[in-house]
Amino acid sequence: MKFFIDTANLAQIKEAQELGVLDGVTTNPSLMAKEGITGKENILKHYVDICNIVDGDVSAEVISTDFDEMVKEGEELAALHEQIVVKLPMIKDGVKACKYFSDKGIRTNVTLVFSPGQALLAAKAGATYVSPFIGRLDDISTDGLNLIAEIRHIYDNYAFDTQILAASVRHTMHVIDCAKLGADVMTGGLASIEGLLKHPLTDSGLAKFLEDYKKGN
Repeated sequence: MKFFIDTANLAQIKEAQELGVLDGVTTNPSLMAKEGITGKENILKHYVDICNIVDGDVSAEVISTDFDEMVKEGEELAALHEQIVVKLPMIKDGVKACKYFSDKGIRTNVTLVFSPGQALLAAKAGATYVSPFIGRLDDISTDGLNLIAEIRHIYDNYAFDTQILAASVRHTMHVIDCAKLGADVMTGGLASIEGLLKHPLTDSGLAKFLEDYKKGN
């Protein structure tokens, strides 16, 4: 399972990278704005800055909803750095753009996916990644993890190469559950990754080891 961090915060990206388990980054206009990154030139530069920190894929999102504009914007993003994956919305023109980029050898991440049917269309269009938003489904009393299971079943039925990127991961148990269901990738905040480190028996066991060591010195 690949671990992506969902942020535009360079300090958090560096921290996750230094942990040694980071495989990539996802971000979006909202996360950019949260870090005070606004304006086209600043945003494009920030994507390159992210690519220079991590070794893996970096999803860069188009803000257009028209096919021609998506193509223009996506080609500009892809040209920024070899690690860039063009992030497209799950709408009709987004699927068309996904097919266009797939035919051109440009990798894509189809985002805002909330149903198995949408995930099937993305895979048919040749998406590199599909991003079902499990946390947002949970927010409206719908089982987001069930969507991961349904997509996994469909993709396995037909041996699609598209990777399931579990997005909107809110906490550590989301990570564990997605791993059990066979998601190829998870993307979430740094806390959801670091939460995997924690267990009270680890803490108490280490404290006991150190206490016993001090007694003998």
